[in-house]
Amino acid sequence: MSDPWQVQCTLELRGVHYHLRATGRGSPLLLLHGFAGSGDTWSDVAPKFITRGFQLLAPDLLGHGASDAPTDASRYVASEQVADLLALLDTLAIERTALLGYSMGGRLALHLALTAPERVSRLVVESATPGIADPVERAARQQADEELARAIEERGLLWFAEYWDSLPLFASRHRLPENVRRRFRAQWLTQRPHGLASSLRGFGTGTMPPVWERLQDLRCPVLVIVGALDERYVALGRAMVTQLPHGTIVIVPDAGHTVHLEQPEHFFVAVESFLRA
Repeated sequence: MSDPWQVQCTLELRGVHYHLRATGRGSPLLLLHGFAGSGDTWSDVAPKFITRGFQLLAPDLLGHGASDAPTDASRYVASEQVADLLALLDTLAIERTALLGYSMGGRLALHLALTAPERVSRLVVESATPGIADPVERAARQQADEELARAIEERGLLWFAEYWDSLPLFASRHRLPENVRRRFRAQWLTQRPHGLASSLRGFGTGTMPPVWERLQDLRCPVLVIVGALDERYVALGRAMVTQLPHGTIVIVPDAGHTVHLEQPEHFFVAVESFLRA
């Protein structure tokens, strides 16, 4: 696959450095990747959006890819990362953007849209959750995230890649072409253990403040997109749209957690149609 990104650069934002991939001209679309990913996550679908007149902005999120990875977990909390992304938009002189977030990036996208609704025209949330409302369940997840963080630090990235690839959440992804799976395994292996660990501690699902009760405040149109094989996130997506004033859900057949990889054409059609509506 040829590299679709016209620009790759590093920007200093609020005292840390972010690596940014950008390409295309037209309406801005900010893309936020999932845990252990990078802006390269979007390389397969980027050409489709470019041909339809979008300017794509794909930063490596804090602790990931080529962006800085502070060891202080408090630097990764939702409010800090949202402030970073707003500084990114200010640096690029982008007043308003459409926003697409996958998994961890979807959680961050929700926080960004709720914090600065005037900066977000439309929001796409792929395979993500607004958080864990139940305090007991949230505490258990926080403990699990801490255990995973310690394991990554102690066992390293080879162990993490095997563990991450074996999760039932990603079982349907094993049907992808081998070259695609190799590319994303390589992406995991280029991460930094302390970056992933700090991300889990500062912005893991157990640590992140849940925003279920704030979904009703989102006035922009929101598309929730999930894979039909990802039953847990189908249920979460259906629950989300009942709380969203302008929410729509698309359940993509024969796809699991990573819809944009498993069914890229269906994913693109759904997202592009929503952004053009």
